[in-house]
Amino acid sequence: MPDNYKNPIYPYRRAPELDCPSVPHRPVIIVGAGPTGLIAAIDLAKQGIASVLLDDNNTVSVGSRAICFSKRTLEIMDRLGCAQPMLDKGVTWQRGRVFFQEREVYDFNLLPEEGHRIPAFINLQQYYLEEYLVDRAQQLAGYIDLRWQHKVTHVDSQTDHSVVTVTTEDGDYQLSCDYLLVADGANSRIRDRLGLASTGQVFQDRFLIADVIMTADFPTERWFWFDPPFHPDQSVLLHKQPDNVWRIDFQLGWDADPDEERQEQNIRPRVQAMLGADVEFELAWTSVYTFRCRKMDHFIHNRVFFMGDAAHQVSPFGARGANGGAQSIDNLAWKLALVLKGQAPPALLDTYNTERQQGAAENILHSTRATDFITPKSPISKLFRDTTLELAETFPFARSLVNSGRLSLPCRYRHSPLNGANEPTMPAAVGPGCSAQDAPIGGGDGQRWLLNQLGDRFVLLLDGRLPADQAAALQPSLQTLLDERPLLDLLLLGPIAPALAGLPRTTLIEDPQKLVTQRYGLTAGACYLVRPDQHIAARWARFDAHHVNHAMDQVLGMHLASREIQHVTA
Repeated sequence: MPDNYKNPIYPYRRAPELDCPSVPHRPVIIVGAGPTGLIAAIDLAKQGIASVLLDDNNTVSVGSRAICFSKRTLEIMDRLGCAQPMLDKGVTWQRGRVFFQEREVYDFNLLPEEGHRIPAFINLQQYYLEEYLVDRAQQLAGYIDLRWQHKVTHVDSQTDHSVVTVTTEDGDYQLSCDYLLVADGANSRIRDRLGLASTGQVFQDRFLIADVIMTADFPTERWFWFDPPFHPDQSVLLHKQPDNVWRIDFQLGWDADPDEERQEQNIRPRVQAMLGADVEFELAWTSVYTFRCRKMDHFIHNRVFFMGDAAHQVSPFGARGANGGAQSIDNLAWKLALVLKGQAPPALLDTYNTERQQGAAENILHSTRATDFITPKSPISKLFRDTTLELAETFPFARSLVNSGRLSLPCRYRHSPLNGANEPTMPAAVGPGCSAQDAPIGGGDGQRWLLNQLGDRFVLLLDGRLPADQAAALQPSLQTLLDERPLLDLLLLGPIAPALAGLPRTTLIEDPQKLVTQRYGLTAGACYLVRPDQHIAARWARFDAHHVNHAMDQVLGMHLASREIQHVTA
């Protein structure tokens, strides 16, 4: 770590349960105050659900670890009120370059279009992220009981509740809960204690991470070398982080001795050969790792929900680990909040497994393909890779075959049981299951953004730019829909006719740059139903209250509940 960063030490507090003769009950207990556990507690708190968050440590992570945070993750953090310090501190980037041996073969731009508030990626050390999340959790202390140095040592998982045993310096105590969320990392002790497996592939290669402090004129881009002269027959990745820290990943090969490679006298020559003999640098943090791509077959056991690396693990190529964990919480929290409030049936929670199994499988597939390309396993596969890189310098078609880590994109839940109607003439990028796209909007004072009007509740985005007579005809059914659906808010794109003014729970927006219209393929009367996690549930070319009601029942899992009842009856 840089000398100017000091890990915060969070205080241990004696648990009141140590003096309680009975076992107190809580709605939600979360194990693990890393990024995934903290995000879960914050998301639930924003939706009015209290939790106890337990961690066996008293500080943030050591070393930079996860550093690349994608646009979708930052949008989630923005919804949670955590994005601005990340954006202020992080290194923003959207361009990457790919090198083969001594030359650049091509570059790419991850966000070439204008009209987005959130950048394609930022680089930020994980310890900063965790510190910002703890700060946000402390702002929500009325809902989040964050306990440091409280180690979960036993879990009794039943079909309708769980009981955890917690060990502290003052002794052991027990808590019961309706739902237990497990975010205790890739080597999850709770997963092992419950006899649950996480299966996949171990990749026979080793990589060295070297966090280097230096003043350099490299641009803030992602640079990836295949077989460079300074590290022949291997690959190297370079990223800039805050505080003049640069992340360098060196491929070492399976035969490398991890203990030897960690020695500074062996690391320095590699870094010096890359940077040049005259460049001065300091080593801030180093690690040698071998990675696995694996996941649990089911993320739910009774009322225990596994999240983040405890549920699924991928290689670092493509920045899919921490980003995938954030998307998992984004998927789970609103469903759990609705169930705990009695606004949706428990069967809705099964769709966390359905949808995030797809997300985890996609991440593992992309990570595995990237690893196979970066570390070819045979002379034939190496010949294919090198030929592809040669062609990529001249022929655009070959660039799509180069895989130095397909960077994290939001998962589209294409076959989710929660998806409703799809109007095929509208843009595929915002179809049912897709995350909503941002765009600048007018209305109110100052610049505003569409995504800031979505999230934490259901929203009907309706193009209200209708003739006066059509607006008047639409108004009664809209009024009735909003009266009968207290979970639904209306986002009305104007200018609107007077008949649509004064509807309850309605926000009026404008589209001065026409980007909302363009990105959503809107015409007068068209509408989108958006879930609390900012994913599209259904869309129609013309508003119809009956269709919206049907889609709301579907996304709330009412059809799942009826299937559950039929199954029990049978």
